[in-house]
Amino acid sequence: MTNYIASRPYHTAQLAELDSAGSVFRHITPNWFASVMGTGIVATAAATLPLHLPGLHEFATAVWVLAGTWLVVLTAAFATHWIRHREQAKAYAAHHVIGQFYGAPAMALLTVGAGALLLGPGIIGQSAAVVLDVVLWTVGTILGLVVALWLPFAMITRKDHTDIAAVPAWMMPVVSPMVSASTGALLLSHLSPGQAGMALLVACYAMFGLSLLAGLITTTMVYSRLMHGGFREVQAIPTVWIVLGVVGQSITAANLLGSRAGSVVADAATVSALHSFGIVYGLVMGGFGAFVFCLAAALTVHGARRGLSFSLTWWSFTFPVGTCVTGASALGAATGAVVISWLAVALYVVLLGAWATVATNTARGLRSGRLLRG
Repeated sequence: MTNYIASRPYHTAQLAELDSAGSVFRHITPNWFASVMGTGIVATAAATLPLHLPGLHEFATAVWVLAGTWLVVLTAAFATHWIRHREQAKAYAAHHVIGQFYGAPAMALLTVGAGALLLGPGIIGQSAAVVLDVVLWTVGTILGLVVALWLPFAMITRKDHTDIAAVPAWMMPVVSPMVSASTGALLLSHLSPGQAGMALLVACYAMFGLSLLAGLITTTMVYSRLMHGGFREVQAIPTVWIVLGVVGQSITAANLLGSRAGSVVADAATVSALHSFGIVYGLVMGGFGAFVFCLAAALTVHGARRGLSFSLTWWSFTFPVGTCVTGASALGAATGAVVISWLAVALYVVLLGAWATVATNTARGLRSGRLLRG
């Protein structure tokens, strides 16, 4: 994503004085954390699939370890970026496109934390896995909520609104609270009925509402802008998949919260109502998700025919598709519909192909240094 954004005229003008040939840490922008999200979702999605193939759990665990290791490396590199290249970091943070990707670090933390609960016990033990997830979920949630509030405020109060247009990247901070809602649902099983569990359940549904409504508003603005102006750059086309993230993650959240509410809510009628809400919501939103998926796929083919080349924007092919896998798995389990469960399996195959392609190209770009030049 950095490569695409850096090529835009308004970005070049804003950062013209900054040396693009500096250290390797100069361009470690927040969108790099999308690679942690895309890798982590491969692991967590595998853990939710309705089938258990030999070696699948071991594969998912290995990928989760890879995502966690990469998160540590990127966090250190990002901190170095801010320490050594503070002015560049401030300029990136103030940029109306790059700044939106500050939602990615929060979701990276949340994704790795969810993997700790689903896959970590076999490596670090149950207690340590729960503690790790609680820490990552808490930090990721706080960071995500701060960014979700700070970015709209910064956009509204900025002095120069020239060339500001709604782009799919605006969805990044919007999706983060929804990821907190779905991953927070996993923690409900480790709580008993009482005020602590009820507080977490209420907070998760509140974040579900925040992300859903803000996401629908943002999606409307993006859809309108694309219908009127299309994509200015072919390289930006993969970012349209980000819209799919709030769809798949919301279906995941609604059904996980409904299925696990019984851990903290004693009233059977309330639990049944939440369970039913998850099913109805998932079925309805699933139709919209199919529309977004098909449109994004068609636009991607359109871009490929017009010279779409690899950049970090391609990580947009991974996490959003992964949320559709977890959403279909959760909805299939809630409804008992085999067709939905097999849809989750099919989507996971697509996810694996996308992740393998993007991860391989990212590794090549790192080795050559191309992705570090901004």
